[in-house]
Amino acid sequence: MNTMLKEKIIKICDEKITKKGSNVGLSFYAFFANKNDNPELLMQVAQWWIMTHQLDHFEKATKIKQLIEIEK
Repeated sequence: MNTMLKEKIIKICDEKITKKGSNVGLSFYAFFANKNDNPELLMQVAQWWIMTHQLDHFEKATKIKQLIEIEK
């Protein structure tokens, strides 16, 4: 994933944690608008989420943020 996407994921994780607490869960769809206007980018995140890290559909935002920060 590119740096801009990683930064967006961290920002969204931070927002969700701030609003709902450290136990908040999210799916990779949380990083995209309801309209699938960038299928290539969606597939990159899906690949990272499902194939690379074998994550469940919903994961804690703190875990996702940590995984992204490790890869920076």
